[in-house]
Amino acid sequence: MRTSINLFRIIAVFAAVVCVVYTVWNVLSGATNAGTGGRIEWVGTVALGLTAVLALFVAFYLSRSYRSQGGPLPEDRLDASIDDGDPEMGFFSPWSWWPLVLAISAGLVFLGLAVGPWIIAFGGGLVVIGLIGWVYEYYRNLFAR
Repeated sequence: MRTSINLFRIIAVFAAVVCVVYTVWNVLSGATNAGTGGRIEWVGTVALGLTAVLALFVAFYLSRSYRSQGGPLPEDRLDASIDDGDPEMGFFSPWSWWPLVLAISAGLVFLGLAVGPWIIAFGGGLVVIGLIGWVYEYYRNLFAR
């Protein structure tokens, strides 16, 4: 994890340096062009600046996570076995059809954004049905507990 932290810090510094170089270069080259008058091109400057900020955020988060976990993760140790990093991920139903219903209904909602709002209403109703069906799958019929 320390390697990832250092990598994101290097990316942040690189993006900040490139942002400054990009802005200065843009201002200097714009002064020679007719009609531009040496203005800053804001889209690239803001994108590069925010890339540096995002890399700093990720590096900060990873450093805080590394401090709070109390040592290296099993994935970071060379002497770790597969069982060391094998947590319980939860219970998943391999025979459940509700994720498919939910995916199709979410697709209808997004289709409605492009085509028409009446499809959003229809897809939204199916989303509610899909969520309720998936959540309460083990409270009905043969699987009731």
